[in-house]
Amino acid sequence: MLAKKMLRDISKHKAQFISIFLMAFLGVFVFSGVGGESVGLEVNVNQFYEDTNLADGWIYSPDINDLFLYQVDCLGATTQMERQYVVDSVADFKNDPDVTLHFVENNTISKFYLLEGEKLDINDSEGVWLDKSFADAKGLKVGDNISFEFEGYEIEKKIKGLGYSPEYVYHASTSSVIPDFNKIGFAYMSYKAFPEDNITYNVLNVKFDGTAENYNDILSYHMDGYYSTFVERAEHSSVSQFSEEMDQHKMMGDIFPVVFILIAMLILLTTMTRIITHQRTQIGILKACGFKNHSIILHYVSYGFWLVLAGSILGLILGPMTLPQLFYPSMSATYKLPSWNPAWSMDFVYVAALMVIMSLAVSYYAVKNISEEKPADTIRPKVPKVSTSGFLEKLGIWKHLSFNIRWNYRDAKRNKFRALMTIIGVIGCSALLVCAFGMYDGMNDLKEWEYSQINHYDSKLVINENATDSQIDDVVSQVNGDKIMESAIEIESDDAKKSGSLLVLNDTDLITPTDYDWNKVDIKEDEVSISQKMADMLNVKVGDTVKWHIMGSNKWVNTKIDKIHADPISQGFIMSSEKLEDLDLNYTPTSVITSEHVNETYDGVKAANSMKDMTSSWDELTESMWMLIYILIFFACLLAVVVLYNLGLLSFTEIEREIATLKVLGFKTSALRKLLLTQNLWFTAIGFILGIPVGYYILAIMWESSGDSFYILPSVSLSNFILTAVITFVLSILVNLMFSRKIKKLDMVESLKSGE
Repeated sequence: MLAKKMLRDISKHKAQFISIFLMAFLGVFVFSGVGGESVGLEVNVNQFYEDTNLADGWIYSPDINDLFLYQVDCLGATTQMERQYVVDSVADFKNDPDVTLHFVENNTISKFYLLEGEKLDINDSEGVWLDKSFADAKGLKVGDNISFEFEGYEIEKKIKGLGYSPEYVYHASTSSVIPDFNKIGFAYMSYKAFPEDNITYNVLNVKFDGTAENYNDILSYHMDGYYSTFVERAEHSSVSQFSEEMDQHKMMGDIFPVVFILIAMLILLTTMTRIITHQRTQIGILKACGFKNHSIILHYVSYGFWLVLAGSILGLILGPMTLPQLFYPSMSATYKLPSWNPAWSMDFVYVAALMVIMSLAVSYYAVKNISEEKPADTIRPKVPKVSTSGFLEKLGIWKHLSFNIRWNYRDAKRNKFRALMTIIGVIGCSALLVCAFGMYDGMNDLKEWEYSQINHYDSKLVINENATDSQIDDVVSQVNGDKIMESAIEIESDDAKKSGSLLVLNDTDLITPTDYDWNKVDIKEDEVSISQKMADMLNVKVGDTVKWHIMGSNKWVNTKIDKIHADPISQGFIMSSEKLEDLDLNYTPTSVITSEHVNETYDGVKAANSMKDMTSSWDELTESMWMLIYILIFFACLLAVVVLYNLGLLSFTEIEREIATLKVLGFKTSALRKLLLTQNLWFTAIGFILGIPVGYYILAIMWESSGDSFYILPSVSLSNFILTAVITFVLSILVNLMFSRKIKKLDMVESLKSGE
């Protein structure tokens, strides 16, 4: 009997219960969907790293001989090691693509992952195992021949296999932020394929026990001066880039559903409170007929339980099946993994179970007080709340306020809980909208800042490593350009050690260092400027001294920080060529920048990239991030509609008797509609104002999870701030207008006699 009653009640109040179901579904759907995507990335990449035995670290040295191996082995923490000769080469194609060659001794650490062809043979001196993405871009297949030029050598090998490498999950050139596999690639060969009998290895892949920090300390203590650089796994460019991508997705997947879950519980609490209040007499009759308190409690608790359970289960099923498929196509174009499959985590079940338990607790809280009353008291209508005069009502201004304002003020004061729930619901909606549009603005600002405010050149010509000074000067003269030097560096302070970038500028107006407000930062010839994000990570300021070195060189220098600039995607130092040479370091130009559009080839130039190419690359890299932002905006608007409609319906139902009384007294429908609209706008305004800092806080957390390379502070443009306000208030007004028909059709006799 009670089950039938529950179904009738759910049917009667279907709008609220559909809202509860939707919020439960959306909360678990988004959490498990985005979580299934991010967990899938983690599972897939970790499996790839495990299958290929990715190195824990890489030791770089000009000559890794047998004595060097012995010394590393004697460190104690080293469990496995393998040396390689890694060198940049140019493949024999029209556009001179860069191919990084790996001459390996045994292929046991960071192994080549075979997709097509035969397994890498360490005794094969004629074969090469090539990057499949590069091969696909060039139309190469197993059995074809390919030639490479490097350091005065030219070799031609037969392609024996195609595949991936755990060191190249993310692989981009210095001239592009995303991989262009028509221009870059990698290849693995046996050490016997080297053109000479003696090979000088320059990279040692190591596996070790303990933390990377401890191993680095041991290595530095025992072998300082014998190697140039140690790169731990977390600092490797491919590993760190993919890790930052996963962190961004995970952060959004963790924060976003929290709002849906809280709103679902809020709607459930208000709905159950209203139903129980309206069914006091029914509950009293059930008690008088012999129903026990626990039966009544179980009956009302089951309302939310079944709906939340159904929504959670449906979200658990559909989330991982649908949302990951929206992200993987764009990500697989940038990152290379053998498999792209969503993964399941027990965290999804825990969140769904927590939501179901919360629904039980919320429903129990709503019914527990009335269940403890005696049947005789429960049958009687609840004693109306007595409204006493407050501070505002005692002021002289009170009599001058309109009836509309006074009525709404007293109604809100009598129904504080309903008012609070409405405000909290609007806070959640506006916070998500502020966060969504803030991320939208942040991504647009980042692109504008980097590619318009800082960089003003049209073309960037990447110089060959073996280019002569005369060739470089000739290119500069022909394109009316300026030389710059870019290099990877490692910076160390008393508190931290970070990898970054070095930008060496001559007197050029094609690159303008700026602060966060896009104001120009003037860096003099004898000054060194550090980026704000790097300064924050190292915990240093102007006047402090840091130690740093260029990657590949074991020469460390101490440098005083003279200025701090801000850069959205490049963190490190900016200085002049004179300052670099004062530090006794060689100035080696790596690029020529020019305001002219260059599409010709020059001697000594490896590649020419236009600003249009770079911005297109940026758009492709951030495609998955844009997808997250669009999903956030869509669900934020959906949440606003559901919450405002449900709370508006609740508000109308609770004051239905008062509305009927006013209608009997002669108030017209338009006046009553205005009465409800005024209160709705009050609560919406308060919720919107309070939601702004909450949205900014969520936005700050999102940007903090973007990794060490990106520097973005939370901000929302005035236009999107206004759009957020418009969406919130328009939805509030539309929801209010939806109840105008209810006012017209209101049965005044039934409403006024409902309390008898």
